[in-house]
This record gives sequence, structure tokens and C-alpha cells, in this order.
Amino acid sequence: MCAHRFLCCLAGCCEGIVLSPEMAQASADLASDYQFWLQKLSAWEQASSEETQRDTCLHLPRFQEFLRHMYEILKEMDSDAILERFPTIGQLLAKTCWNPLILAYDESQKLVIWCLCCLMNKEAGTSTELGLNSRIRGLISHVLSTFKFDMKELCLFTKSLGYESIDYYPILLKNMVSSLVSELRESHLNGLNTQSRMAPERMMSLSQVCVPLVTLPDIQPLVEALLTYHGHEPQEVLSPEFFEAVNEAFLSEKIVLPTSSVVSLWFRHLPSLEKATLNLFEKLFPSKRICLRRMECCIKESLLPQAACQPAIFRIVDEMFRFVLRETDGAPEVLAALQVFTSCLMEALKKENKQLKFALRTYFPYGAPCLTAALSQHPEAIPQGHQLQPLLHISQLLREAVEDCTHGSQQNPFESWFLFVHFGGWVDLAVEELLLREEAEPPAGLLWLLVFYYSPQDGSQQREQSMVELKVLVNRLLTLLRSGPFSAVDLQEAAESPSGDPRPPVRGQLIRRLLFSLLLWTPEGRAIVWEAVTHMAHTDAITYEIIGFLDQTLYTSRHLHVEASRKLARELLKELQAQV
Repeated sequence: MCAHRFLCCLAGCCEGIVLSPEMAQASADLASDYQFWLQKLSAWEQASSEETQRDTCLHLPRFQEFLRHMYEILKEMDSDAILERFPTIGQLLAKTCWNPLILAYDESQKLVIWCLCCLMNKEAGTSTELGLNSRIRGLISHVLSTFKFDMKELCLFTKSLGYESIDYYPILLKNMVSSLVSELRESHLNGLNTQSRMAPERMMSLSQVCVPLVTLPDIQPLVEALLTYHGHEPQEVLSPEFFEAVNEAFLSEKIVLPTSSVVSLWFRHLPSLEKATLNLFEKLFPSKRICLRRMECCIKESLLPQAACQPAIFRIVDEMFRFVLRETDGAPEVLAALQVFTSCLMEALKKENKQLKFALRTYFPYGAPCLTAALSQHPEAIPQGHQLQPLLHISQLLREAVEDCTHGSQQNPFESWFLFVHFGGWVDLAVEELLLREEAEPPAGLLWLLVFYYSPQDGSQQREQSMVELKVLVNRLLTLLRSGPFSAVDLQEAAESPSGDPRPPVRGQLIRRLLFSLLLWTPEGRAIVWEAVTHMAHTDAITYEIIGFLDQTLYTSRHLHVEASRKLARELLKELQAQV
């Protein structure tokens, strides 16, 4: 039979076949035939002797006529009416599906799948109806997949056709899938030519039938063709259950899809995109923090950065990051994940096209375009000796957005901070400029930038006070550095608050970041780093914070050009990880 016609029937959306007068007359009394074949199927499944096989072969043409007649009646009825008239039809079709001698003929496969599709309740709402649909999908999946193995019962038929039984059905299924994929592509190319396009009802039916089959390798071309098919209908033409099944199979690594198909899946079905993002979060935020290189691998393997090249997808993922940041009060591991994700996105955009297809403000609508453009520059691309000016420019733009806005406006401090934290490399650069500068006074713009990054919730007056304390600390550290060798105790005394008041936890993170940067970046600091860590890591929380800093430094910092510094950072990281 024609593979194309078979797959049309598989979708349950063909017009059917026309019964000849002879066939109609031969099956006039369907009720009587129904009981006869139900008894025959029961007898056949209870015995597998050679006599049973001969009896099956003898009756097969009549049984196929019965199935044809049955289909002609079923297709005119809804599923409820079918079950009312034929309450045991599920039993009859199930026995047929599990009889390899009957299904050895593709004509039998076609007919039984047609009948099964008629039983599908397109508007299933109750648990009974949903359960029936699930069982029907399972039977269809069995029909199309069970003959991948060499079964003794098939040898009688397949060898006479010149096929080995292990090859016959995969080849048949492959041809059927290829036929429908070609039709989908032709339908897609026909565009607005409605006479040549596949009807939406047929697309919906085909996608529903594919739900239990998505993990079969031979079905994958059909899955990809469905995902990338774009008609001109105002509503989605594919079943939500199809999207969910494909997404679940992809996330559980049961199937491998090209990026274009995954992007189409998430673009067309928002719940699948949300589930994929949550699945990524579960990998990024386990009970113990994972290293940034592992985090980067997880993010890239998820295909979310590649998919996020579509602004609509990026905005959804970004909003979920925003929610997690708010719920965790800006947890360092969430900030790190957001920054790694943004870096992967910018890399994907660069690979996709040298020029952005969409303006950056399409991805980041909550910041001024000039600020977004300035932040999106890669800090490492700025030549040595020319980093201060871009930093001060970013600081000025942020300060204007934060301190000139009115309360409740869309450009509130959190929105500006949320945009800023996507690009964490500028914070590394600001710390470098403060600690390795030659000027006498630290630039106010850098002080403001770091204070805002670590304490975005502060008001202007509180932020000014923090800048004064930070300036005093930086000057003390630089004086200590220029005075020659110093001890961990000297470093700790220099870091004490000028006012004597205990610092809030967030500003304490900023101080420790400055101290550890000094310890790793300078020869004097490296000489006392082990002693300093012993003094500072007196709680598990601070130890985890130091581990995160060391990991981030090894991952992102360009300041560890000296091999001794890299080796020291790796040894420190390994030692602290063993302690917690």
C-alpha cells in the first residue's frame, strides 16, 4: 500500500476509503460479525500452534473487511456513542493490536489505527475519558514500535516477502514518516494557498496521535517537521499534549532535537519554556553551589541561551531570573547564574549574526538604550589603561537613572540594578581600577558603582555614607600596600569600619571582595593569603562566600596572569571546599 496514504490514515484525518458494494453486502450484519470476531480473537490469543496460525491466515481477508466496515461506521459517530453501541470494542481492538500475525500486514495496521483514532475523545475532560485516550495512544504506539525485534511469529510472512523480520517494520515506518514529512514541507511552502495546505483539524489530529510516539527514533523527523511547521492560522494547530510530550522527552534526554526545533517548541508553547527554565534552575541551584564552569556547561547544554536569541523567549527566562533574585534577596549563586547566562546569550547572538537582528533594547527594555549599549560592551575588549572612562560613563548613566527617577516610576532603582547585574564583568573592572590605580584619590564614580551593586536598596543619603567609608578603606589598603610587607592582622585592622559600627552583611561582602582581590592580585597579599583566610573564614557562610569569590575569580578574572596567583587560588579553593 502507499506509505503516504497510510500516514494520512495514521493522523485520523483522511477522507477514508470507499466500500465496494460487495464488501458492504458481505458485512451487512455487523453486530453478528462483531461477536464472531471477538470470539475468534480470543481463541487465537489462547493458542500459538501451527493450526492457529493457519486459521488466522485463512480468516485474515474477511477480518480486514470487517475492520473496514467497522471503520466506516465508527467515523460517523462520536466516541461516547461508539462505546454505548460497542461497549467491548476496546477489548476487540486491543486483542487485534497484540496479534502479530494480523499486524504482519500493513493493511491491518492501517485499519486498526483508523478504528483506534475514532475512539479518541477530542474533548476529553473526565478522568475516565483521559484514561481511555491514554490507553488508545499506548495501543497505537505498540502497533508502530513493537516490530523492531525479531519475532518468530513474523517469520512466516516477512521471509516470503524477501525481508528479515528485524528490518521489515522499521523500513515500513521510516517510509511512512518520510511521506508525511514531505507533505508537511509542501504544505508549509504553499503558504496562503489554502487548497494545498494541510487542514488545521488534520494537524491537530496528527499531533495527538504522535504523543505516545515522540521518543521513537523513526518518528523524530515527523516530530521535527511538526515543530517547525508554521501555518497562517490565528490559533495554534498542534495539540498542547504534543508539546508537553516532546518537551518532557527533550528535558529527560530521551530525544535529541536540533536547536531550531527546540526554539520553535518553546516559542509556541509557553508552559514548555517555563518548565525548561525551572529544570535548568534545579541544576544550577542544588544544595551546594556548583562551580561556574559547570554552570556554564549546564546553561549551554540546556539550549536556552540559543533559544533566547528570540527576544520573546529571553524576556520570559529573564523574568524568571528576576523572580528568583527577589525571592532569594539577591543570592550570590543566582547573581552568578544570571551573569553566566547573559554571557552565553551574548556569545550566541554573536555566533548567530555579526549584526544583531533585534536592538538590544528589545532584550532589555527596562534601561535607557545608551546604558544598555554601554553595559553590553565586553570589558575585556577595552585596552589596558583605557578602562576608567567607560566605567565612569556607566556609573554616570546608572546614577542619573537611579537618583533622578521619581518613586513608583518604571525606571526605579531595582530595574536599573537588575540591568546592571547582568554584566558582572564591570564590577571586576571597577575593583581593579580602585586597587591597582596610581592616582591619589579613588574616583567617586567607581565608589558609587560598587556601593550600588552591593546595596541597591539604599537611599541616596545612605549610599553617600557608604561611599565615604569605602573611600577611607581603599586609601587604608593602598597605604598598607605601599608601606611594604604586612600581616593578616594589619589587613584586618585596616578593614575595620571607620565609624566603629558593624557593617550590614551586604556591604561586608563588598569589603571582603576588596580584601581578597588585594590578596590574590599583589605579591604582598599572596604572601599572607593563607593566614588571612584563617582569620576571615570563621563561619560557614563566609567560607562559602570566599569559595564563590575564588571560583568566580578563576572563571572570569583576567588579573591572574601570574601562574603563582592561579595556582594559589586553585589550592585555596580546593582546601576550603574540603572543609565544608
